[in-house]
Amino acid sequence: MAYIAGLDIGGTKLAVLLAKAEDGVVTSLAKRKIPTPKGGYPPAREAMASALGELLHQAGDVELASIGISCGGPLDSARGLILSPPNLPGWDEIPAAEDFSQAFGVPCRLQNDADACALAEWRFGAGRGCQSMVFLTFGTGFGAGLILDGKLYTGASSMAGEIGHCRCPQADGTPYAPVGFGKAGSFEGFCSGGGLAELGRAMALEAIQKGTPPAYCPGPEALGSVTALSMAQAAEAGDPVALAAYRCCGRHLGMALSLLMDLLNPERIVIGSVYARSEHLLREAALEVVQREALPGNRAACQVVPAALGDSLGDAAALSVALAALGQGEGFTFAPAAL
Repeated sequence: MAYIAGLDIGGTKLAVLLAKAEDGVVTSLAKRKIPTPKGGYPPAREAMASALGELLHQAGDVELASIGISCGGPLDSARGLILSPPNLPGWDEIPAAEDFSQAFGVPCRLQNDADACALAEWRFGAGRGCQSMVFLTFGTGFGAGLILDGKLYTGASSMAGEIGHCRCPQADGTPYAPVGFGKAGSFEGFCSGGGLAELGRAMALEAIQKGTPPAYCPGPEALGSVTALSMAQAAEAGDPVALAAYRCCGRHLGMALSLLMDLLNPERIVIGSVYARSEHLLREAALEVVQREALPGNRAACQVVPAALGDSLGDAAALSVALAALGQGEGFTFAPAAL
């Protein structure tokens, strides 16, 4: 049996997890959530180290075997450095893996959150049994984690899979170009929670000016409150503008899927967050584009499925990195506890 820890680092919250890996099962034992402190990395490091120390003590001062860190990029996973993520101002050239390895005397590995989620879904979730799989985040951002020939592929500078930064072909003639990853009309602009909200606001404003405001935004004063969730709720109730926004998002997702299928020829593309919650609003439009754009042999070889780990994905991602730090992971299952 080995006790492993996971650190899930985000711009608004931190999660610290303790789990045990035994007889092919990773079981979550305890979890601590912490608002991401102001003031950069030092107070966050202190908060996470303190929380992990407390969890180890509460578990009976057990001996820790490894730590895995999942964090949004950019970062250098080979050197264990966090490199100025946009949602973590002041976190510049942060040697997070070395810091926690030295603090707890165990191996520590750092991975981009998309790569960590890819590991988790490959080991424990919808990608089990695949040799080639792509995981798409579709949450705050739109990035890809790549499992190629049975291995995580991160690229020459740990930046492989940044499909969200790519400019999306405007195949459907849409007049909208929401901004994502600092680029108007990028895949992240169309296929992320923030991008969907921006798209929804643009379409709502146009409808308001025509005198037919959508249910999710009855007037200009409500534009700031538009979210992907409020749009999804309106779409499910039949609002035509919300439905059109989700179809537009779905078509651009279909372009991304087609490019990935033709470029990488994966067995499975697993999609998280917004897609996992709203597959029924996105799938048909996306697959219509895939049918038109992807090579027949590539699309026939590839399944497109929602992520299977649900709300446990972030936990499983960080713990997957901890297993990888031990050179383990294959053959394990994940048992989330009621934390």
